[in-house]
Amino acid sequence: MNLGVVETFTLAIAVLALLVVCSIVWTSWRNGITPTPTSPRVMRAVAEEVNRLNSEGVLVEAGSGWGTLGLYLGRHCENWRVEGVENSPVPLILSKLAAWIAAGSWRLSRRVGPGRSVSFRRGNLYDVSYREADAVVAYLYSGAMRRFGPLLAEQLRPGAHVVSVCFALPDWQPERVVTCSDLYRTRIYVYRK
Repeated sequence: MNLGVVETFTLAIAVLALLVVCSIVWTSWRNGITPTPTSPRVMRAVAEEVNRLNSEGVLVEAGSGWGTLGLYLGRHCENWRVEGVENSPVPLILSKLAAWIAAGSWRLSRRVGPGRSVSFRRGNLYDVSYREADAVVAYLYSGAMRRFGPLLAEQLRPGAHVVSVCFALPDWQPERVVTCSDLYRTRIYVYRK
């Protein structure tokens, strides 16, 4: 059976799509959560809270997924250098691509892209050092927050902040809790070490 060019190309695309889906499913199963884009209302609320911190420096987005929140923070939180950390290869590649495209935009070129205020890297959020972070943003799930809280307590400097979307850090007392005006009434928890 000889395949023509169109059939070969179609087969190659189908195999690539299957590999992408398998990669996302495998990493989601391993992580216990799928990468989920953040809604626009929640992104605005998180940026407002980050800007209220009266701080600046390095902001690490733990589990940056598709990069939507990190890119938004990079555009709207001028005193911060945002570093997204993600271990799922497909969302990471797409977030790096989005940062690269955004860096080419005349309005965003000073804020987004490699060496600029937003970057994404591969890493497991439990293995990354947070010792240099001035703030950490996380949109995880309750099981991850139980594991993440002690790590942040050990590594963050006094005065560093944590902004968590949806799920509270067990054994931490938030400085502020904001309820978004989205469909789910999403809560944002703001902590200070």
